[in-house]
Amino acid sequence: MIRYHARWVVPIAEPPIANGTVGVDDGRIAYVGTRADAPGGADDDLGDVILMPGLVNAHCHLELTAMRGFLEDLDFRRWILRLTAARRAVLDRDRLLDAARFGIEEGVCAGITTYADTCESGVAMQAMREAGVRGVMYQEVFGPDPASCDAAIRDLEDRIGALRYVETDLVRLGVSPHAPYTVSDALFRATTTLATRHSLPMAIHIAEGQLESLLVLKGAGGFADGLRNRGIDVRPRARSPIQLLADLGVLGAKPLLIHCVRIDALDVATIADMQCAVVHCPASNAKLGHGIAPLAELLAAGVVAGLGSDSVASNNRMDILEEARLALLMQRVKLASCETPSADDVLELATIGGARALGLDDRIGTLEVGKSADLAAFAMGSLRPTYDPVAAAVFACTGADARFTAVAGRPLLRDGVLTRRTIGLEDRIETSAAALRDWLANEGELATMV
Repeated sequence: MIRYHARWVVPIAEPPIANGTVGVDDGRIAYVGTRADAPGGADDDLGDVILMPGLVNAHCHLELTAMRGFLEDLDFRRWILRLTAARRAVLDRDRLLDAARFGIEEGVCAGITTYADTCESGVAMQAMREAGVRGVMYQEVFGPDPASCDAAIRDLEDRIGALRYVETDLVRLGVSPHAPYTVSDALFRATTTLATRHSLPMAIHIAEGQLESLLVLKGAGGFADGLRNRGIDVRPRARSPIQLLADLGVLGAKPLLIHCVRIDALDVATIADMQCAVVHCPASNAKLGHGIAPLAELLAAGVVAGLGSDSVASNNRMDILEEARLALLMQRVKLASCETPSADDVLELATIGGARALGLDDRIGTLEVGKSADLAAFAMGSLRPTYDPVAAAVFACTGADARFTAVAGRPLLRDGVLTRRTIGLEDRIETSAAALRDWLANEGELATMV
């Protein structure tokens, strides 16, 4: 057994342990308690750190990592148009794979051990397997025109057929009908049927912003105009995006609901009644001007929730501790509260909450005997005095403070340095960035004025 010693151990499932130890044997946790009471084994003293479960990023787009800073200060429709046009024109499969690899390296360096990735190209599964991290890749499907539904489902079936063979104990496959502005009602139903038949988890971007709500409620707004320009019939579809999914029978499959910013009390009740989990992405929601999700109301209704970074194209960095801090601060401002949510609440969202949302809570999310040894340790450094390590982790630590990260007992980060790097990756990412800059200078603006 390897005994990892730390100034503080934060198991999440129980109170913090000063001068604690986590024992790991054959990739699983064999002991959690004080150093003084730890059974014998090889010592690995992590030093002056807070040792906790590995963080769970419950929503990201790893293949878009090369687009960090490429989509600044655009309204959401132009943001989507530039992203899709640039990806199609510049980012081939090799570049998307490198972006996913680079995103995972960034996440590991921030203590993230599990990734729930929505991916159009399908490269994220390969990147996760190479890196040795845990994750779920949701294969995206698009098709706002009902006439394209059958073709989209055939393509999705083919992609799933190829990807099921590369699933492992750590890396699983799911599907993601993208969002109401890119998926027809027929395709939502068909994808739900497919997911149920194949026993695949499903994730959906939903109730994210105003343009989506205008499209669903009134058949109006920028998304509606764009679809009509493509010859697609657009009409009001439901009283809310959440109700649309309920009416279509999608919520019965218990999809992971990403964002849920524009929801009301009826929507919260529907989500709770259907036992769907929600991913809260506070930084992305704020940066794109979508608003502040009613996280406190969702939690009060008993909804399972986790935290996501979204893509670095909309957030600019992958830091789940920062997402936890932003979630807390934004909710306190919104509620005019000095205590709700608490630091414990949001650190749970970053760990066991995300694990529950992904159906992995029997394996990860807390430091408990028998669970997988997915670990993250953050340097306390100048965080003195420390009266409460949970408060210190949420209010003072960042992902940059990560010093140790392990998945299933295998160290991926030690002393703040990756144990394995992809040779030449940074140079290739810079080459992708240069190609994106050239595309934008030569034709990009025209592509975003459709």
